[in-house]
Amino acid sequence: MSERVIPGRSGGLITLGAADALWADLTTDSAVPAASAAFTCSPANARAGYVLLGSSVVATVKASGGQWSVPEIEVRRAATELNAVEMDRQDLVRIGPFRSAQKQKQNEKTPLRWRQRITRELQELGDPERAAQPEGGRPHHLAGIDWRRILVEQSRDRTARTWWLPRAVVRLLDAAEHTETRWLQAARTRQKSAAATEPPSRHGQALAADGRQTTSPHCPTTPPRSYNGELKGHLYSVLSRKPGISRKVAEWACAICRTAPAAVLDHCHEHGYVRAPVCHSCNTQERPDHLYSNDIRVASHYTRLFHTHTADWLHHWHRCPGCRTRTTLPLPHLAAWTAHIACRSLRPTHRDPRGSRARKPCGVLRVSWTGSQNTPRSCLLTVSVDFCPSGEHRVLARVPYREAAERFGTWLAETAPAVAAAAGPDRLDGLPTRFRPVIADTSSEGLALF
Repeated sequence: MSERVIPGRSGGLITLGAADALWADLTTDSAVPAASAAFTCSPANARAGYVLLGSSVVATVKASGGQWSVPEIEVRRAATELNAVEMDRQDLVRIGPFRSAQKQKQNEKTPLRWRQRITRELQELGDPERAAQPEGGRPHHLAGIDWRRILVEQSRDRTARTWWLPRAVVRLLDAAEHTETRWLQAARTRQKSAAATEPPSRHGQALAADGRQTTSPHCPTTPPRSYNGELKGHLYSVLSRKPGISRKVAEWACAICRTAPAAVLDHCHEHGYVRAPVCHSCNTQERPDHLYSNDIRVASHYTRLFHTHTADWLHHWHRCPGCRTRTTLPLPHLAAWTAHIACRSLRPTHRDPRGSRARKPCGVLRVSWTGSQNTPRSCLLTVSVDFCPSGEHRVLARVPYREAAERFGTWLAETAPAVAAAAGPDRLDGLPTRFRPVIADTSSEGLALF
């Protein structure tokens, strides 16, 4: 891209208006839509000492003339990072509304908390079309990203609306939220240190050599560290009650994607063991869709779990000692695997109504069960098809739990031999004598279940 003449450039600094133009110019071809007023439109606030661009923090500087500016090189670096993000518009993550989000109050001076901001704005305005209209001082972008252009609204029975964003954007905004939290922590530490050594009249601010006034610029942020099994063998019921555990979890990178900062402790609900810290995106992807007391809908994201990144996900699930020693998966996951893999050849296909020669899989897979993993002899999995165009193919197969577990063990040895080699019935020490039952999702959101 050719260099663009930016008025107001001085010593590597550019004005906020020039930074807006530069950001829009550099991100024109980005897969993730960028906002045209990332520095001057709410919730960006130069007086806070920084502006979020993607997962990067760009420090703001107030010159002696009272004009706020930002380093041009940091804008270009943030644009380069955003342009490198690949986005699949079909891979969506639900972001709201959730009942817990409605109870939290937000204002423009609080940190990003992007899920709450989006939920609040959409609830206030009523629909995405009204949200797209600039009104008052409401936020119109998040971390330089124009989320309105990629928001997907879905409704069930014309009553319950849900909002979805591409998974790549969810991970990017989670990383931005994590980066901002670290930046603010470093800024507070810096201000406390400055207050102890400088005269009170300075108010924690510093003057540059040329007279510019800065507000804690270039505060260091610590990148998330890799998870190396530090929580192996811990019970979630014990670990989750320890003080400061949420802050400790945020220090790790997600143990699955290894890119986004971790936000929650994923754990096995059948055995109670912590698997690993994961990000919101992976926690949502790992959770079975439409989980009820005894059945799930096998959605398209299982293609990724059992095909694209199979070994990684199997290794993650087998971080639970109970699942590992018995060479199996929690019942909902084993049920999904049975429908998606073991019964794949039984799923009928139909001609594409658009005239293509390709045949499309029939309807939507659903698997239900009677009994539970606590009584394997009486537990039976039933694989069926919902929404068949011709109304046929209701039940595809009935598979006993033990048969499903044996099939999975055979498939595991062929698909992920390293994971299978670490499993087996010879490692029973320390396991609970009684399994915990599968917990039904009664909250309508259920993001913390799996």
